Amino acid sequence: MSLPGKLVIISGPSGAGKSTVVSQLIAESDLPLVLSVSATTRPPRAGEQNGVNYWFLSSEEFQKKRQKGEFLECKEVFGRGYWYGTLKETVKAGLESGKWVILEIDVQGALTVQQHFPNAIMIFVHPGSMDELERRLRARNTESEDAIKRRLDVAFDEMGLRHNYTHEVINENVDTTVERINHLLQQYQGEETPCSKS
Repeated sequence: MSLPGKLVIISGPSGAGKSTVVSQLIAESDLPLVLSVSATTRPPRAGEQNGVNYWFLSSEEFQKKRQKGEFLECKEVFGRGYWYGTLKETVKAGLESGKWVILEIDVQGALTVQQHFPNAIMIFVHPGSMDELERRLRARNTESEDAIKRRLDVAFDEMGLRHNYTHEVINENVDTTVERINHLLQQYQGEETPCSKS
């Protein structure tokens, strides 16, 4: 199925600064970029709005959608017990309206989505080295030593899969990174639109 929009997948290890980069990219780019809203079973935090930050679903609602195959990808975040997922309908609606839909998801989720959208633009954002990543995670000063070690273990595995991405961008400075990604995306204007296998 040919769709008029484009799918952009941005991944990278925790602490790489992806969320900041994506927010600034959407604000500054003249491309019709839109961030796909994920679904989650975790309760909303103060100030979060349904359909803006996440689609907040009960565990029962989430599992029903999962059983019906309504997610492009989904996973349970261990240690917290909450599920997160990308709804097919949300992505499809954006692409059908000609938007460039950004999925800011982890590496395993990205590789799953790539099976549905083999022409997706895949961008891996990282801080350049594991040492720098550890420095950034520790500078946050928000997590226990065990939590930091878990994040670093996951990040090590994710860094090993970055060759699966179309582009790799080192985030040393947010402004420069946003400029680089925007320049990369501009090169895809006028190219063949992504096709969904499902």
